[in-house]
Amino acid sequence: MNYAEIFARNLQALKDEGRYRIFADIRRDRGRFPAAQYFRGATSRPITVWCSNDYLGMGQHPAVLAAMHEAIDSVGAGSGGTRNISGTTHYHVELEAELADLHAKEAALLFTSAYVANDTTLTTLKKLLPDLVVFSDAKNHASMIAGIRNGRGEKVIWRNNDLADLEAKLRLVRRDRPKIIAFESVYSMDGLMAPIGGICELAAKYGALTYLDEVHAVGLYGPRGGGLAERNGVMHRVDIINGTLAKGFGTMGGYIAGTRDLCDAIRSYAQGFIFTTSLAPTIAAGATASIRHLKASGAERERHQERVRTLKRRLEAAGLPVMENPSHIVPILVGDPVLTRCITDALLDRFGIYVQPINYPTVPRNTERLRITPQPQHSDLDMDCLVSALGTLWANQPGRRKQYRCVAALRLPLLAKTDQPALARQCIGTARDTGRGGTPTASDQGEPN
Repeated sequence: MNYAEIFARNLQALKDEGRYRIFADIRRDRGRFPAAQYFRGATSRPITVWCSNDYLGMGQHPAVLAAMHEAIDSVGAGSGGTRNISGTTHYHVELEAELADLHAKEAALLFTSAYVANDTTLTTLKKLLPDLVVFSDAKNHASMIAGIRNGRGEKVIWRNNDLADLEAKLRLVRRDRPKIIAFESVYSMDGLMAPIGGICELAAKYGALTYLDEVHAVGLYGPRGGGLAERNGVMHRVDIINGTLAKGFGTMGGYIAGTRDLCDAIRSYAQGFIFTTSLAPTIAAGATASIRHLKASGAERERHQERVRTLKRRLEAAGLPVMENPSHIVPILVGDPVLTRCITDALLDRFGIYVQPINYPTVPRNTERLRITPQPQHSDLDMDCLVSALGTLWANQPGRRKQYRCVAALRLPLLAKTDQPALARQCIGTARDTGRGGTPTASDQGEPN
């Protein structure tokens, strides 16, 4: 058997479909994000990042950096082991206490990522609760799907955010059978928000636990950054909350929060927790500082929401096909993987703007898109540059409202610098002079949790 040929054939299939992934080699500029450097071979150039999940820029916050420096100076680099064997440092204990307090739960449990937290917790719950049925929202993240699948047993998929469909399917399962309703608060590709209160009502009515993924909401919503459930006043009704430290809090890692016995059961039975080296103390220290800051400060959230509203308004005014939603996610529909990559390549090469294309399997085929994530640090000039660049790359298709074609995809020659709008030239010049602008050629990188 020619194994190399099999691997090559599968890779070529991805390339032929236009969704082969090319990682962007970047280095963020401390204190100046969204400015970064893009590396191609031995050279680099400045870029502006418009697709980071460090939604509030907390990965650059002085309090976070100071806490991480203090930790590495005090205890060194790694944790030294699993949580059970010398890897539970005081930094981990403090962080879990902060997370439990953030969500008003009895306890919290740290994992190396929110993906691992979802996968491990859902798998373990299916083993701890015999005959469990998991009701999974149709748009749940891959990590939740993996956990449900790995735990084996029965699952029921219900239409995204459709309470009537969920209830119809709950009715078909006897009340005394264990049930979990698993869903997300903010769906990261469409930007849709779940009716958390309504789902909790159905859970109470039919005797189900609720499992809520708040990955794209923690830090960003609620008076203290507890997420959408906190903002909506229903956090106390959710049984298990999954969250991340890698987005709103700007570091890395994941966690669950719930009752003390629930967290202790996962701690005691979950192989994905037991047999994994714990987070580095410096990361735990930075995450704790970030959570504490965002519990007390709403300035970052307010500025973030203002930037989101402003950008959506400006993109819509420019006639671009922004997918409407109530969250901080700004998706622009393209509908073709090759065109999507074409647009993002052109944004980088011509205008120094980095937006990652989003293709199948992260989103369904024919819904490929740009996924833009405004941050508090994006300036009005950054928005001017982005809107101008997108306006240059898109042209109205006569007779079809809200339908567009990518000029670059027609394989027209790249615009000469003298042919670019004056603002675009200014953006490119600004990027070169100050490190604000640019992006790498890319294809779908998906959406890690």
